[in-house]
Amino acid sequence: MRCAVRSRPRGRCIGINLGDIIIEEHDIYGDGVNVAARLEALAEPGGICVSRVVRDQVRDKLDLAFEDMGEQQVKNIARPLRVYRIAIAERPLAKAPLPLPEKPSLAVLPFQNMSGDIDQDYFVDGIVEEITTAISRLPRLFVIARNSSFTYKGKAVRYYLANGTTTAFRIASRHPTICGWPIHTSFPH
Repeated sequence: MRCAVRSRPRGRCIGINLGDIIIEEHDIYGDGVNVAARLEALAEPGGICVSRVVRDQVRDKLDLAFEDMGEQQVKNIARPLRVYRIAIAERPLAKAPLPLPEKPSLAVLPFQNMSGDIDQDYFVDGIVEEITTAISRLPRLFVIARNSSFTYKGKAVRYYLANGTTTAFRIASRHPTICGWPIHTSFPH
């Protein structure tokens, strides 16, 4: 129990139960394992949930605070489980949402390397970074950070432009060619 509290991997959930299990050559199963898996599913990221029997066994032996989550009906377990969350002091507090900027926001999404040459991925990413940096210098626009935009790399994204510009890059030998043409679309209502 102390080990779970001290060394829990960041963002991972832990469920702890005390019960009978069956061990075979390459498998462990039984109600004890099923209950622990259901407790894990109830835990918040980085959190630990325990069953009543675990809480009863350790509550006077370990300096931990247990928050009662009440009776929980869980999948493949006939009766409700009394679940306790271990209160961990360093659990991050919920952050207040950031205020929206008062100016228009813009994100430069990653371009797709259509050349088929994997070595050109760095070039394509560099162009996106340069465009993001140049646009961020415009005082009337709020530009979404490059790291946020790059989470969409390789994903299909549906987006709309209003009086925007579509740009294509073409590399012939060592000289990149940048072409742009205006398009007009509208936002869905």
